[in-house]
Amino acid sequence: MKVTDVFTPNKLPEVTFIDDHLKDKTKYLREALLSGAGVISLSGPSKAGKTVFIEKTIGRDRLLQVTGAGVDSSKKLWDRVFDLIGTPNKVTEASATAASGTLSGKAEMGVPMFAKAEGAASGTFGKTDTKSQEYIPDYLNLLIDELGKTEFVVFIDDFHYIQRDVQTRISQEIKEAVRGEVTFITASVPYHSDDVLRGNADLRGRIFSIDFDYWDSAELRKIADRGFEALCVQVTDAVLSALADEAAGSPQLMQSLCLNLCFEAGIYERQDTPTQLSGDLSLVERVCTRTAASTDYSSTVAKMKDGPKTRGTSRAAHKLSDGSIRDVYPIILFAIASNPPERTIRYANLQGRIASVCPEGGPSGSSITGACAHMSGIANDAENRVIVEWDVENEVLDIRDPYLLFFLRWGDWK
Repeated sequence: MKVTDVFTPNKLPEVTFIDDHLKDKTKYLREALLSGAGVISLSGPSKAGKTVFIEKTIGRDRLLQVTGAGVDSSKKLWDRVFDLIGTPNKVTEASATAASGTLSGKAEMGVPMFAKAEGAASGTFGKTDTKSQEYIPDYLNLLIDELGKTEFVVFIDDFHYIQRDVQTRISQEIKEAVRGEVTFITASVPYHSDDVLRGNADLRGRIFSIDFDYWDSAELRKIADRGFEALCVQVTDAVLSALADEAAGSPQLMQSLCLNLCFEAGIYERQDTPTQLSGDLSLVERVCTRTAASTDYSSTVAKMKDGPKTRGTSRAAHKLSDGSIRDVYPIILFAIASNPPERTIRYANLQGRIASVCPEGGPSGSSITGACAHMSGIANDAENRVIVEWDVENEVLDIRDPYLLFFLRWGDWK
């Protein structure tokens, strides 16, 4: 057994599939399908295991999985569905027109392909023109004819990536297809969980919602425990707990960390005898640094670090514990990157982190809150999605993407 069969960050896990904390959600999903729910809306943060949950619960052979990324029309989405089941979604019709006549012996120069001289040619001629034309069928009826009353489920992942006006059109077509007993699952991030409903209010009462959240460290530890046991490898609790904390709630990131731990230790397959890895926490640093190479947010973080363009007056600078002089924007990033790793940081906690970064005095409160607001906007614009949120009312900084937090802690951006 290879380590790549055990720890699988980029494909469906088998050995290390953990669902103890998902039993209730699995039950709700299966009951929703049994009850004939037309649309199941799955909401949860990025990299929290939504897709793996659906694939494992329903079965990949029943899923027609497509993504909303790059969809700029309902036609493009349904084309992706029909491509999966091999349904022709274009019909070509050929039409022919024929012409005939008599050719006299007095053909002249102006008649192509015939001789100039009188009497040089005579007889009859015929000509047929064939033209082909493609007709696009009625997508909605084709969807119902192919998938209505079947076991197939159309799974639209990343529904929130679809443009709002296109979402409206797709939601209208979904409503009609549901009447034809076609089943849909849509997956979105939390702040877009009602996009399908917002696209068509008539779907209210026909949508069954399931909310996901990040995994806690104890659940992430189970991935490591099960995987290393299968590989006959023993790793200290301190190392595994540290990796679970660094994974920031993402099972996918935990898979990557465990896989890179194996690579860093020179383990590529199941061991014949129990093998104990060093408990040195420097191993965690090497593994995280290695993993950060595949979580590149360098261009986005560079924009966050620079902040918005200044108008005349330079920003106030402060001395950090490493002796460097920085303004409020990199200082906040250093504070986010400090220990322990936290996705959600309240203002008081953020101030404490900044104080540890700037022991001789840091930015003022208004400077911090203003920078948090600007920085989140910069990050979200750069990624064209919400990866950082500053809650003005509650003064909470929320790192929405675990990979961004991980890159801030271990990536090469400082």
